[in-house]
Amino acid sequence: MTSPASLSPAQAAARLEEFTVIDVRAPGEYAAGHVPGALNIPLDKLPDALPALKSASARGSLLVVCASGVRSTRACEILAGADIEAATLTGGTSAWEGDGRGLDRPEGARGVWPLERQVRLAAGSLVVAGLVAGVRFPAARWLSAGIGSGLVFSAVTNTCGMASALSKLPYNRAPRSAADLDATLEALQR
Repeated sequence: MTSPASLSPAQAAARLEEFTVIDVRAPGEYAAGHVPGALNIPLDKLPDALPALKSASARGSLLVVCASGVRSTRACEILAGADIEAATLTGGTSAWEGDGRGLDRPEGARGVWPLERQVRLAAGSLVVAGLVAGVRFPAARWLSAGIGSGLVFSAVTNTCGMASALSKLPYNRAPRSAADLDATLEALQR
């Protein structure tokens, strides 16, 4: 499988009106700020959205976005497997904002750490907790070993179970006023 096409923030901004922009971050991350005009379809919901995305891609190009480019690259691979062509934004919304481009932020939206940062905090905390507890209870070191093994598996498979679990926490969900997935899919069908 070939790598998806990548666009820099400047390239994407110059052609933004040509794209249907799909943000594959968790709803809370999306609500904290997204590329203007982006629609939110979390990565774990992408398989449910394939028919709507195929319909949208028949009318124009898709640009897939996440926080850093990792999830959007994975999303493009999933889309390619369904014969849907899409490009990814190099560096994600972090690069977009770092390039001086604004993000849409709904009024009252709170800042949420990107999911990758949440995973690093949770994994690191669990490893340290396992090592510290292991001083008194040697079997607790298995917690650190388990987390380390999970990180290796995550890197090898380019998936992350911890990110999937963290994305379901209340602060990673969109506010009630945000559009739900069904409304997004309906909009893509039009």
